[in-house]
Amino acid sequence: MTFAFDAYVTAALFDRAGRAAFALGDGTLRYEGGEVVEVHDGAVLSACLPPTGDGVLTGGDDGRVVATTPAGAVEVARVPGRWIESLAASAESKLIAFGAGRDLHVRDPADPSFTRVFTHEASVADIAFDPKGRRLAAATYGGAWLWYARIADQKAVVLKWAGSHIGLAWSPDGRFLVSSMQENQLHGWRVADEKNMRMGGYPSKVKSLAFLQKGALMATSGANGAVCWPFAGATGPMGKQAAEIGWDEAALTTRIATAPQTAWLAAGLDDGRVWAADVTGERIERIKAEKGAAITALAMSPDARRVAWGDEDGNAGVATIA
Repeated sequence: MTFAFDAYVTAALFDRAGRAAFALGDGTLRYEGGEVVEVHDGAVLSACLPPTGDGVLTGGDDGRVVATTPAGAVEVARVPGRWIESLAASAESKLIAFGAGRDLHVRDPADPSFTRVFTHEASVADIAFDPKGRRLAAATYGGAWLWYARIADQKAVVLKWAGSHIGLAWSPDGRFLVSSMQENQLHGWRVADEKNMRMGGYPSKVKSLAFLQKGALMATSGANGAVCWPFAGATGPMGKQAAEIGWDEAALTTRIATAPQTAWLAAGLDDGRVWAADVTGERIERIKAEKGAAITALAMSPDARRVAWGDEDGNAGVATIA
């Protein structure tokens, strides 16, 4: 099943009902069943599943956070004059968070009066809840700042590393936090003792990272294949080499998606192709063999049966893994 949306595809997701949804640069959210919901006055800049898993949360350049189902859209938060470029939600704590300029906002959909705002020295590029949903990490210039999501007055724990940090992922056990950087590298920390982990060697910027195999591996984009780092054991990837799956000298991976409880991952390439693989085997499943615009959005269903993708020209699709 393929689509031509005529707008940049910001994100692809599968909601709890298994529906594929696409968030677009024209401000709409489009479902695979054909439903179109006008969500933002401007582009959708960020998207994630809400705490319930029902529908999709989006942030836009209109300063709004919106919860959408095929039936319609409801505004969750508004910060006039700001772009909502990062967005996260926790199924465990039921909280949502979003970045707007230098501020990290936290909201509780069940309590409209609850709000927290944490301010940083530089713009917030990405945010991520820890696995329990109690702590938030914010990627910014100079490192990652850690906050307790519900505490109003606190001093952040700052995990320092020089440079601009643009993406974040917590390991599923909460022991490690990994950041992608403006440079062609990752940086990580063992949270308990703030020990640094340098993870370099990439030919391009890492725009996408995700855990799989119940946290034993972390896969990233930014190379000629999917780069997989080992995270089993007390020291995680420290002192260990990464493996590369699906290496192709003619292309670079731009997006990675995983089914976290499985050994499956999907990769989207800068030449428009998409593939999937079980990292315990050797077979590559060609999901989209035709070349085209670079893949900008990618999702894998939790059961690893389906993959959804979108590209910078507005082409998108959903496929079942054979």
